[in-house]
Formats: sequence, structure tokens, C-alpha cells
Amino acid sequence: MVIAVTSGIQVSVEVTYQSEFSSPHQHHFVFTYKVTIENKSSQTVQLLRRRWEIFDAAETKKIVEGDGVVGQQPILEPGESHSYVSGCNLKSGLGKMTGVYSMEKLFDGTKFDVVIPEFQMIASYFQN
Repeated sequence: MVIAVTSGIQVSVEVTYQSEFSSPHQHHFVFTYKVTIENKSSQTVQLLRRRWEIFDAAETKKIVEGDGVVGQQPILEPGESHSYVSGCNLKSGLGKMTGVYSMEKLFDGTKFDVVIPEFQMIASYFQN
């Protein structure tokens, strides 16, 4: 698990290689990742957007941007958390992801970015 804290918002990520859905001989590697966002600040915040940078050893960097996460723009009161699971397909079994969440403090409308910590995706296929 990797963890980063920005402006009182903690983001932790756990990644899992999905061997049963992968086909290494066809250059298809599937990973899932669970993200937990915890509001450790004293302000209510809302996640508005996300921006991911995906690095695959077999390709160049990809940028993925959009509103919210998995169709939601969660509002987090102080002390609350939000978790979700998503996935990524790579052509190689080696890669990494990092990014930012664009968030807003609901009290005064201040927008700020929260770091998503870099995490590695390494297929167990390569770890033997």
C-alpha cells in the first residue's frame, strides 16, 4: 500500500494483479486498485475531477482525465472516507500510475489538488 497526504486529505492505494483475467502470451495484463480517500482536515470537501498518468513499459505515457471517480463526486465531511475499486490493462506486466484529484472546500469554494501517490503494477508473471 502507498499513502500520500495533501492538505489534510489522505489517499491510499492497494494494487492487485488479476492473473485469472490476464493473458501474458497475448500481452494483456489486468490490474485492479483500491483507493481510499480520507478527510483528515477540518473542512468538508468534494472530489470534482481526477487526472491519471499511466506508464506502461510497452507504451508511452497515457493521460486519463474526467469528472469524479467511478461515476461519483463524493462529499467527505471531516473524518469520513470514500473507497472505490477500479482497474487498468497494460500491454506489459510492468507499469505504474500516479495522479491528482481536483477537490473543493465546500465552506468557501476553494479548489485544490490532492496527490494520488505513485504505485507500481508488476505482474506476478515477472516476479518469479
